[in-house]
Amino acid sequence: MKLHRGFNVLLLLLLVLLCTNTGEGRRRHSDEGGAAAGSTKWAVLIAGSKGYDNYRHQADVCHAYQILKKGGLKDENIIVLMYDDIAYSKENPTPGIIINKPGGPDVYAGVPKDYTKSHVNTNNFYAILLGNKSALTGGSGKVVKSGPNDQIFVYYSDHGSKGVLGMPVGENVYAKDFMAVLKKKHYAGSYKSMVVYVEACEAGSMFKGLLPSNISVYVTTASNHEENSYGYYCPGGDDAAATANALASASSPYDYGTCLGDLYSIAWMEDSDMQDMNKETLKQQYDVVKNRTTRSHVMQYGYLGIENEFISNYMGQSDKNPRQHQQQHPVKPSPPVTANQHDATLLHLQHKIKKAAEGSAEKLRAQKRLRDELSYRDRVDRTMRSIEEALLNGRPNTGSNAAVRSAAQPVVDDWDCFKGMVRKYERSCGRLSSYGRKYTGAFASLCNAGVGEEKLAAVANLVCAHQQ
Repeated sequence: MKLHRGFNVLLLLLLVLLCTNTGEGRRRHSDEGGAAAGSTKWAVLIAGSKGYDNYRHQADVCHAYQILKKGGLKDENIIVLMYDDIAYSKENPTPGIIINKPGGPDVYAGVPKDYTKSHVNTNNFYAILLGNKSALTGGSGKVVKSGPNDQIFVYYSDHGSKGVLGMPVGENVYAKDFMAVLKKKHYAGSYKSMVVYVEACEAGSMFKGLLPSNISVYVTTASNHEENSYGYYCPGGDDAAATANALASASSPYDYGTCLGDLYSIAWMEDSDMQDMNKETLKQQYDVVKNRTTRSHVMQYGYLGIENEFISNYMGQSDKNPRQHQQQHPVKPSPPVTANQHDATLLHLQHKIKKAAEGSAEKLRAQKRLRDELSYRDRVDRTMRSIEEALLNGRPNTGSNAAVRSAAQPVVDDWDCFKGMVRKYERSCGRLSSYGRKYTGAFASLCNAGVGEEKLAAVANLVCAHQQ
């Protein structure tokens, strides 16, 4: 009897030990690849542009929303910032509908209008991320009210340049300021981990030498610190064949006359549509996107340990048949056309001129807009060349991009000088467009060379007053 009782006790101890070890294993798996118990997923989606020629940025953001919504995220946890001037634009052949690929489904349906028009601004973006409702200026009032166990996904699509991401109104997003917001969020202990995807030219300059690896933020970008990103599904190529074979009334880039998406963004979103996000890691998606994004270098920054987590931790659970998200009205395959982000506006205007009837008011307007755009670009190029020659003793350095700095260095050391130069230039010469912002690298180089912002202001006043 004693022997039998002793055997039972030993068996009970073994069972307890086994259960304990299994629980630790489960917790370990949760830490490495699964969401923390009791956590909430949050998402902030930003399209930083306006205008029909920038259709692709809002289309990207709307598509991202659909992925998150299907993944089970609630609207109260998805915050959308977009100017909202595309769906009902007179140029949109399908009013009230936005697509992100030829023959693709409507991605605009159901998208929350949290922050639109002038409410899409840098101040609101920072306030939303920090959960600071009192700092908001308009909009729905939704902010990221995250806790220490929560995961946050941030996706931005627009134009970028050295150390800058664009916004449709007000001041742009500067790398140093964005880093300060991320650090403040971290020190507040209000998230477990954060993933940031950035679609923009020179997007790597926002993080190179700036983003620490110890604040649990993982970033991928469409481009490194010195190259452009690219629009995708753009008009051009065999448009006529694509249109003739369309099964929907308006389904190709030819019909829309503008790029429907961006290469990097399309790569990660179509991968999310097709794959089981419960099984694919962020690193696996990064590799897929990197292999598909052949026109620029997709980069990683921050805490790379997060890359081993499943995508579902940030974008939600895939449905049982993730491959069902196919285009509803497929067109005859033709090689997708890409366009440098800086030149997408030119492509849009050239396409309008090509499609419009000879002598029509529409054709004349498009021709004038194209002449104005080309004139603006020429003026900015000449202005920056003159400014740099004056400040650098006649040694032209236009377009210098601070790329010679080491991988550990940010594009500029003195961010106050950098921001001051941009502001003083715009005060004298007008607001920089997405094309003009390509010269922020030149401003960074001037600051790094010890040229003060007051010197820049004096020269810019003279140069731009002379050109007017």
